[in-house]
Amino acid sequence: MTATLTVRNLHLTRGNRAILKGVNLDARAGEIVALMGLSGSGKTTILRVIAGLDAPDSGQVTAGKAGMVFQFHYLFEHLCAIDNVTLAPIHVRGVATAEARTRAQGLLEQLGVGHRAGALPRELSGGEAQRVAIARALAVDPPLLLLDEPTASLDPARKNDLGAALHALAASGRTLVMTSHDDDFVRQHATRVVVLADGLVVEEGEPRTVLDYPQHAATRELLQMERARHGVQ
Repeated sequence: MTATLTVRNLHLTRGNRAILKGVNLDARAGEIVALMGLSGSGKTTILRVIAGLDAPDSGQVTAGKAGMVFQFHYLFEHLCAIDNVTLAPIHVRGVATAEARTRAQGLLEQLGVGHRAGALPRELSGGEAQRVAIARALAVDPPLLLLDEPTASLDPARKNDLGAALHALAASGRTLVMTSHDDDFVRQHATRVVVLADGLVVEEGEPRTVLDYPQHAATRELLQMERARHGVQ
């Protein structure tokens, strides 16, 4: 299976602060790769560089077309769900309106929100908005999907729905890379976890192995903070 994402020796500095200090990362078709780390470790910056939203100082990113789902969705509030999804195919890719709407409805159905196609963003729950945002990112058929903290606004039931949707997308041959603070979600749904600290990859592997038997101090600190946040001793 060939790699659909390769990141080599990625460096990025903002002001006097080095955000990324030589990151190397691979993700293959069918994988769900979770980037974890304390705030400021560089997780979201890596996604933004892969998506072309931030330019690195040096290093190389080799990736197919990527779609990105932001933490806070950023759906257009004046457009209903299906119109959010068809916006890029129609106005950027020049797809005929009827064709774009048929594909958009199919994506919404695939993600379990087909019945909400006519709803405005303010009428959607957090989980529904998340899945509409995923459908919008998939509307231009990218082989690589990037998700920034996809479980941040979801209750446990909606997290399970999202996990099932991500597995279905991976099974179709897409590559998924997400940032997450949610170690339980990563254990259940990621195929590989990559832990970052201070702008570098410090540990990676199968999620249950890395998160249940962490080898690096940064991974142990991350898990301790998560347990404290949830009131677990």
